[in-house]
Amino acid sequence: MNKTKKAKQLIACQQCDALYDTPMLKQGQSAKCTRCGSMLTERKVDSIERSFFWSLAGIILSVPAILLPIMGVTLVGQYHHASLLDCILALIDRGFIMIATLVFLFTLAIPVVRLLGAFYITYSFKFNRLKPSLLYFFRAHHYLDNWAMLNVFMLGIVVSMYKLLDDTELSVNMGLLAFILWLICSTMASSALDQDYIWQELENEFVD
Repeated sequence: MNKTKKAKQLIACQQCDALYDTPMLKQGQSAKCTRCGSMLTERKVDSIERSFFWSLAGIILSVPAILLPIMGVTLVGQYHHASLLDCILALIDRGFIMIATLVFLFTLAIPVVRLLGAFYITYSFKFNRLKPSLLYFFRAHHYLDNWAMLNVFMLGIVVSMYKLLDDTELSVNMGLLAFILWLICSTMASSALDQDYIWQELENEFVD
């Protein structure tokens, strides 16, 4: 009796749900749906290298972004400044435990975990240290994409600065620059990561 062949990997169009055999693409190539013309998948150029260095830069920048003052406020001759960590501690001090917890999770814990996860995944591929556990780790990392809200916090900072301009004297500190760079690195590390390629390589390596 012949051995059962491994089932073909299929890919579905996100727009019209048409099914296709997963194409084997080279770097820089993409595949489009023949029914509706939307993008099916693409192979990003130097995905592992770019995501590795973006995530490494983001991990380094997370320290000053969290600890350094974001902006300073001068009111009635008194100057006050606050960092991201100070904001969380101030919320706790004033009894807003739930809000402080959400700010901690969405603007500090999850973004840092995502960067560390991207660094670990790309490090494993870059130095050929793939393990079966990496498949489960990448599945968990994939679910964090919708929970990092650095951009929302950045929007909150901009709105706060706009509202305070008329009543106080504001000064922008190094923490804000570090936070912006951290946001950029986090976004670029995520967008540079070729998830289809990683799924394909891990499944070919460890899934029977």
